[in-house]
Amino acid sequence: MLDHCSISHKGGIVLWSRSFTPEASHLASSSSSPVNSLIREALIEGRTAEEKYEKDGYAVKWTFFNDLELIFVVAYHRILQLTYVDDLLAALKALFIKLFEPFLTTFVASLHAIKSGKLVSAAARDSPKGWNFAKTFEGWDGVFDKLLKGFEDKAAQERKSRYRQVAPALPESSPPSDDLSTVPSESSIAVQDEQQIARNVQALKNRLRGRGGRRGGRGATRVDSESGRDSIPASDSESTSKRAKGKAQRKWGDSAPSETEMASLDFSTDKPDSGINGHLSHDLQALVDKASLGTRTRDGLYEVKDWDFGGKDDEANGAITRALKNEGAMQPSGSLGALSSLFSRLTGSKTLSEQDLKPVLEGMKQHLMKKNVAMEIADKVCEGVGESLVGKKVGGFQTTSNAVRTALSSSLTRILTPKTSTDLLLSIRTKLSSPLPSAQQRMPYSITFVGVNGVGKSTNLSKVCFWLIQNGLRVLIAACDTFRSGAVEQLRVHVRNLSMLGVNGATNSKGRVELYEKGYGKDAAGIAKEAIAYAKDNDFDVVLIDTAGRMQDNEPLMRALAKLVAANNPDKIIFVGEALVGNEAVDQLTKFDRALRDFSSASGSGKGRGIDGMLVTKWDTVDDKVGAALSMTYVTGQPIIFVGCGQTYTDLRQLRVANVVQAILSD
Repeated sequence: MLDHCSISHKGGIVLWSRSFTPEASHLASSSSSPVNSLIREALIEGRTAEEKYEKDGYAVKWTFFNDLELIFVVAYHRILQLTYVDDLLAALKALFIKLFEPFLTTFVASLHAIKSGKLVSAAARDSPKGWNFAKTFEGWDGVFDKLLKGFEDKAAQERKSRYRQVAPALPESSPPSDDLSTVPSESSIAVQDEQQIARNVQALKNRLRGRGGRRGGRGATRVDSESGRDSIPASDSESTSKRAKGKAQRKWGDSAPSETEMASLDFSTDKPDSGINGHLSHDLQALVDKASLGTRTRDGLYEVKDWDFGGKDDEANGAITRALKNEGAMQPSGSLGALSSLFSRLTGSKTLSEQDLKPVLEGMKQHLMKKNVAMEIADKVCEGVGESLVGKKVGGFQTTSNAVRTALSSSLTRILTPKTSTDLLLSIRTKLSSPLPSAQQRMPYSITFVGVNGVGKSTNLSKVCFWLIQNGLRVLIAACDTFRSGAVEQLRVHVRNLSMLGVNGATNSKGRVELYEKGYGKDAAGIAKEAIAYAKDNDFDVVLIDTAGRMQDNEPLMRALAKLVAANNPDKIIFVGEALVGNEAVDQLTKFDRALRDFSSASGSGKGRGIDGMLVTKWDTVDDKVGAALSMTYVTGQPIIFVGCGQTYTDLRQLRVANVVQAILSD
C-alpha cells in the first residue's frame, strides 16, 4: 500500500496531500521526509533523473505537468513491489487536470503576476493567500480513493491469477523391470577415457615434482607407475640456475656506496657549499609566474585569480541561438550547430512533446559528451532538461531558442552551484579565531588530499601551501605517502622552495612552512596524528596531509585511507582529480566517497566522512572541454575549490559557475 501522495506547485505550494499511516503523516511534516529530500536533491539541485528516488527505506516516484508547473509525488516502502504506481501517477495527473484545470490556470497566472510584481489590487483577493485549497478540492479525496482502490484491486487479482496456475501432471511411474537387458550399461569408451585422463594427470604430477626438485639423489631415475616413462634428471647447470638467489644488489663501482656518497646524491636538501651564503642558488623566477600571481584585497588577503576561458563569452552566449537559427542552404558546423535543422521544425505556436524534443536532446547529449562530460551524467542532464520542457507552450522560433537555452543553462547552473561555502580561507580563520576555554589548546586546521595515482596531489598541495603562506598562515606539511619512492624528497624540495619565496615580496618565509616526515614504510595514520600534535605544540595554523595515491578498487588501501580519516578527523577532505578523466571521474569519485564513508564509520568513529571538495588538476590542457567539472560536482554534490593549471606555485585558479556553464555551452 501507499504511504504518502501529494500534489504541489513547483514554487513550493502544496495543493493537496494524503498520508495513509501515522508514521508517514509524522514523517511528511518533517524536513527529512522523503518528499522533501526528493525536492531538495533531485528537483532543485537537479542531481538525479532516475525514474525512482530512494531515501530512508522509502521509494518515491513522481511526474510533472509542466504547462501548469505541477508535481505529482507518490511514496511507499521500498520493500514493496507496487507495479501499479506508474499507471496510478499517469491516471492521477490526467484526472486532476481534467477536474480542476480552470482553477489551476488562474492559480498559476496569479503566481506569475505576484512574482513579476504586476498583481493589481482588483485581483488581490484572488491571491494564493486568500485561496482555500481544502474547500476547492473538497470532493477530490473520494475520487482519489476510488481511483486507488481500482488499481489495488487489479493488482490483487493479477497476483491471485499467478498463484492459481495448475501444476503440471506428473508422469506415471512404471514398476521396476526384472529384465536385465533394460539396465543401462556403462560405456567402455567412457571407462577408457577416464583411465586415460587418470594416467595423464599422474604423469603431469610426476613431471611437476621433477621440476620442483627431487628428494632423492641428483642423478636418480624414477619411473612413472602409470605411463611407464622415465623422468629425465636435471643437468648441473639447470639445477644451479633453479637454485639461483634473488636479484643481486646494485653495485656502485667496485664497492657499495658509502654514507658520504649517498648524501652527495641527495639533492632534496641544502648543501652548505653549493651556493652563495650557504644556500643553493635557485632561479626564483622559475618558481613563480608573475603573470599568474593573484591579487590583494583591501583587507590584505591574497586571492588567486579566476580561470579565464579565453574570451569565449560572446560565443558561449550565442551558441545555442546559432544552433537554432536556420542558416538557409548553409550547412551548420559543430555539434550544437547540427541541431539547427532539428529545431527548425519547432517553429510556430505549439506545445512541445517528447517526440519533438527527442532528437534535440540526443544532439544535446552528444554535445555534452564532446565537452568531456561522462555519458551517464550527460544522459541524466538531458533527461532533466526534457522533463522541464515537455508540455511547455512556445510561440515563434525565438521563444523555442530561449526555452532550450534557458532550460539547459539553468540545469547546469543548479548542478554546479555549491551547497557549501568554497571560501576555504574563511573556514580556516573562523576555526582559528573561535573562542576556547583557557585550559584548552587550539587545534590547527587540517586538510587531507586524496586521489588516485599520478594526478598531482603533492604538486598542487604545494600550490595551496603557497596560497596559505601568502595569507600569513604558518603551514606544516605532513608526509604521509610512505610508499612511493621519492615522495618525501619531493615534499622536502617543495618546502625548501616555498621557504625561499617569501610573503608579498619578502626575501624568504622560513619558519612559515615546515615538513613533518618519518621516512618510508610507516603507518600513515600515525604520522598524520603526530604531525597534528606537533603543529598544535608549535603554533602552526594549518596542516596539509599528503597521502599515497591509490586506485579506487583497492579495498585494503582504501581501508588504510579511511583509517587515517577516522583517526585524525581532518577539517577538509579534498579529492584531487584530473580534468582529462572523462567517464572515469564518476567511478573514481563514487567509490572514493563511498569507501571513505563506509570504512571510516565502521572503524568506530560514528558517522562516516566523505569528500568535502575537489581540486581538478591539468585544467590548462582541456581548453573548453570542462565536462569533468560537471561530472565531479554531479556525483558528490560538493564544490570544486581550486583548479591547477601549470607548473609554478602561482598556477592555481578559482572557478566561477557562470564561466563553466558558458564553456560547456560554447560551440
